[in-house]
Amino acid sequence: MNFTSYFKLVLFVACIGFFSACNSSLKNESILQSRKINFNEGWSFHLNDSLQDNDTISNITKWQDVKVPHDWSIGMEFDEKSPTGHGGAYLVGGLGWYKKSFKVAEEKKDKRIAIVFDGVYCNSEVWVNNHYLGKRPNGYIGFEYNITPYLNYGDVPNEILVKVNNKNQPNSRWYSGSGIYRNVWLKTTHKLHVGQWGTYITTPKVSKETAEVRIETTINNETLQQQSATLVNTIYYKGETITTSENEINVEKGSLKNVVQNLKITNPKLWSDVNPALYKAVTEIKVEGETIDTYKTTFGVRAFEFDLNKGFILNGKPVKIKGVCLHHDLGPLGAAVNTRAIERQLEIMKEMGVNGIRTAHNPPAPELLALCDEMGFIVMDEAFDIWEKSKTKFDYGNDWELWHKKDLEDQILRDRNHASIFMWSIGNEIPEQWSERGAEIGRELSKIVKDLDTTRLVTAAMNPPIHIQNKEVTLQFEDVAAQPNALAGSGALDIIGYNYAHQTYEDHQKNFPKTPFIATETTSGLQTRGYYDFPSDTTKIWPVRWDKVFTEGNADNTVSAFDQVRTPWGSLHETTWKIIKKNDYLSGFYIWTGFDYLGEPTPYVWPSRSSYFGIVDLAGFPKDVYYMYKSEWTEEPVLHLLPHWNWKKGQLVDVWAYYNNADEVELFLNDKSLGVKQKEGEDLHVMWRLPFEAGTLKAVSRKDGNVVLEREIKTAGAAAQLQLTADRTTINADGNDLSFITVDILDKNGNFVPTANNLVKFSLDEGNGEIVAVANGDPTNHESFKGKQHKALNGKCLVVVQAGKTKGSIKLSAASEGMETKTITLQLK
Repeated sequence: MNFTSYFKLVLFVACIGFFSACNSSLKNESILQSRKINFNEGWSFHLNDSLQDNDTISNITKWQDVKVPHDWSIGMEFDEKSPTGHGGAYLVGGLGWYKKSFKVAEEKKDKRIAIVFDGVYCNSEVWVNNHYLGKRPNGYIGFEYNITPYLNYGDVPNEILVKVNNKNQPNSRWYSGSGIYRNVWLKTTHKLHVGQWGTYITTPKVSKETAEVRIETTINNETLQQQSATLVNTIYYKGETITTSENEINVEKGSLKNVVQNLKITNPKLWSDVNPALYKAVTEIKVEGETIDTYKTTFGVRAFEFDLNKGFILNGKPVKIKGVCLHHDLGPLGAAVNTRAIERQLEIMKEMGVNGIRTAHNPPAPELLALCDEMGFIVMDEAFDIWEKSKTKFDYGNDWELWHKKDLEDQILRDRNHASIFMWSIGNEIPEQWSERGAEIGRELSKIVKDLDTTRLVTAAMNPPIHIQNKEVTLQFEDVAAQPNALAGSGALDIIGYNYAHQTYEDHQKNFPKTPFIATETTSGLQTRGYYDFPSDTTKIWPVRWDKVFTEGNADNTVSAFDQVRTPWGSLHETTWKIIKKNDYLSGFYIWTGFDYLGEPTPYVWPSRSSYFGIVDLAGFPKDVYYMYKSEWTEEPVLHLLPHWNWKKGQLVDVWAYYNNADEVELFLNDKSLGVKQKEGEDLHVMWRLPFEAGTLKAVSRKDGNVVLEREIKTAGAAAQLQLTADRTTINADGNDLSFITVDILDKNGNFVPTANNLVKFSLDEGNGEIVAVANGDPTNHESFKGKQHKALNGKCLVVVQAGKTKGSIKLSAASEGMETKTITLQLK
């Protein structure tokens, strides 16, 4: 054979190999895409007309078309008499039905088909073609049903029916939402397939040079005979193949088989909060060389420990956990999951310097955990707010005995591959913690967790883990204050979780010499965005007691936005951070809360309907204390002045400045210096007190005599114009993506008007989209979040536009009496 012929032969063989690999890759991708398809479209919904209706439907039942995720409660009127009470935001629950018709192709008769729900609140029951599939009381955990035996194929349609019963109220201490509020999927696999949540990936040994990767795969054989197959696991990083393992296996009919493969990554990319590198494992099951199932798992390589003296160590370096607690609602969007809305919340937190999320007080949406993996958050994944003893009449305590083991197991199996999860919390402020029964349950739950995952620590959010002698704090727990915390001493916990009790943090090593520390919930500071009380250097404790109706406070249910108001069990924001900051062995904390949330409007009740705890308000607008944290937690230069500069002539006004990367701040009023201030000792802000004079307030921060930043606030005139600003002007034409558009009210000179509460009306003049929410961050506002108009709160309001499925542009208009209508254009790609 001459050289030319040889070269052609080699080239031919190489091409055959290349195209074979391409075809294999394309087939694997096709299997992945068809394995789990989105099942959110085409649903119909019926809500019982009253809580007294029979729990039935008939041929005359009236249905409306909806798309899930769907939360029916968020569109209701706020009702002081709602049985959900202030905890449920005075929005009613009820009983609803969902149905959907769908067809299954004839060629899928030999497949296994399942319906997957990521979460239904609550007490869901499901039927397919009149066959009852089961009930799931817990509204926060996902589940699936095998519907293969009940399906019609070809042109004969199938009907799925879902009953959602959220009428027994109260059943939650916060706004739960109602309905199929998380994503739904149709899963189609070969009857020999990777099981539900069927991979478990751990990294037993990690260094900069190498990482050992252990992949345990659960294979489900639902055929009628033993199956011989090849199991292949391939690890990728950014599309590049890193390593592969292959095993020949035999799986008995009707059984599950666990197969362990050990792989190695050289020079691994380590996941961290600042560099969240992620790998992908692709699992293939092959029979006679043909791939019959493909399954993808995202994971991270990282090494961590909680050290008794150094706190949290990630990849060999101390990292302070600077976290926030988040409830599951998405503000004006309610509980209905939307990936972009979750991403926006996390972006706002990341901008502040947050690196940790606690899922309060339940398993979160899978989308949140995926985003935490991608964006770099240290997650405490929490399971329960209730064990046996209920906190509200109809809550999970009624289902505990039958369901807690299954629910906890499913949570761990679902979530254990997420790189972002570092702790499992088995409970929040559980009443049983003060009794031996609490110790027993704690040990049971800890064992359930560790039977499924040994790579993370188990904790519980205890209030507090030790008896506090301080009378003021004891008031919250006076019924149990004389008893020791049995859960803390049970041996069930790998890390002691403190809810509040900041006075005891510095005694942790003495009280728990062998167990690391995490502050699971802290602060409970209270603010209304843009509202200020004077003087600002006095601390207010609102309410006076946790268990008594608060009759003091402000007549309009506002709370000062200076960091000066706290609950009796909590602290000011600066107080707890100062303690955490200066002690290395304190691994970190999770602040209550990152965002305001629906329900629990402490310190008030009606007409307040949402919380005051957030560092960011319900519309996503930061309160002033956001900039204290940003100045402490980021390297980005910060200079933030508060309050606004619209007051009565001669009124004594306190002016605060949060700043970093500077030695000092000088304040000017109408170009006259009011002096230079410097933070001293543990100070986190500086303050001036001066009589108000209209004009321009300017702050200048300097380092080594050089100007770092300048900030100005001007006295504004009457509201005269609107300004529209979108967080993104180009969004995806996928029927789900969102643009969050801020409306600022300005005077004729373009100055922000901090006292404006004008009504703003919205319309979509052209394009394929929809206004899906409006908000302003006011905890007392009773306008519908689903309307087309909303009042501003202290100069701001928000409108949320959702994309349709047609490319092009959307034109949104905003109008307010006496002002020119303003428009903004969004592009759908």
